[in-house]
Amino acid sequence: METLAPFQEVIDEIQAAGGFDYRLCFQCGLCDVVCPWNKVRTFSMRRLIRESAFGLSEIEGEDIWRCTTCGRCPEQCPRGVNQIQVGVSLRRLASEYEIFPPSVRPARTARASLISEGNPLQGERKNRADWARDAQVRTFSEGMEALFFVGCYLSYDPRMKRVTVAIANILNKAGVDFGILGEKESCCGESIRKIGSEQVFKNLARENIKTFIDNGVHKIIVASPHCYHTFKNEYPEFMVNFEVVHITEYLLQLIREGRLEISKEHSGTVTYHDPCYLGRHNEIFDAPRDLLRMVPGLELKEMSEWGRESLCCGGGGGRIWMDTPQNERFSDIRLQQAREAGAQTLVTSCPYCITNFEESKLNLEYEGVLEIKDITEIIQDVVSL
Repeated sequence: METLAPFQEVIDEIQAAGGFDYRLCFQCGLCDVVCPWNKVRTFSMRRLIRESAFGLSEIEGEDIWRCTTCGRCPEQCPRGVNQIQVGVSLRRLASEYEIFPPSVRPARTARASLISEGNPLQGERKNRADWARDAQVRTFSEGMEALFFVGCYLSYDPRMKRVTVAIANILNKAGVDFGILGEKESCCGESIRKIGSEQVFKNLARENIKTFIDNGVHKIIVASPHCYHTFKNEYPEFMVNFEVVHITEYLLQLIREGRLEISKEHSGTVTYHDPCYLGRHNEIFDAPRDLLRMVPGLELKEMSEWGRESLCCGGGGGRIWMDTPQNERFSDIRLQQAREAGAQTLVTSCPYCITNFEESKLNLEYEGVLEIKDITEIIQDVVSL
């Protein structure tokens, strides 16, 4: 048996990039048991952690980029290993040396667009608020009740713009005094941080924080769980704290306060998909379901993996910008689970999830069989606008 000496220089670099937790791992393998990748191929987070402990990490390969940061494995670990942070530290090393396998190279384009235009979709900054041209939306000013932070996909993606308009319509109906920042808004930076570009994240965060402070922002409404997670849990690293509310929680609050009334029915069977960054990462499981249960005529059925055990759509950890072979897409499995639950509509509350589900609907030829909707599109249909 060959004994390998640890590569201390590599270990030091991994630690400098934030990957300390490998020291706690005793290789039980529970992380691999719950990893969604093992539904579509063989993948071992346990092996990546072990390699990190000896400085033997292979940063040229695909494996360090597979993790979707879904949060399943840290919940299962009996030793408190933060596998996500170890994985991100390896990506920081690869990003520093500009080492990207072919499937990851689209993320480089996203990074360049973030630096130049403040969004990963190559949309011009000046067009960030184009969706609002036909909507009753004002520019945020100090003293308003809340800022609606739109986010990148809801600003530029054609499918997601329908969700953005639905949110604006609902907030207007409820009489919420809100505004948007338009082209002064930049990406929250969550996904670029997860693919290892720490400095790009810090630049985006500082830019947004300065904009929030300069404009007197205190309360922020967001539709993306990734924005929610970043503003609530990561921006405090910069010594700021804003009141951050996800749209599902906010709409539930408006209904309970009597500011918004559900007055119509929505007949049919729906199932709800818990986005990783809303559910596991931030414990918001009940609010979306409570909203759906308030809708007359709507029947809510759960899929086989739901709540804390929800199956990841595959878009987290920056993978929304990476190439995934069709036979390895978690979103295909999720749509199949929705059909098995007897649902006519798959409802969620995350732009990444909707983007992946819409693509899977085409791949699986589920057009006319399963509808994909954001929860705000359901609520828009049942309130009198």
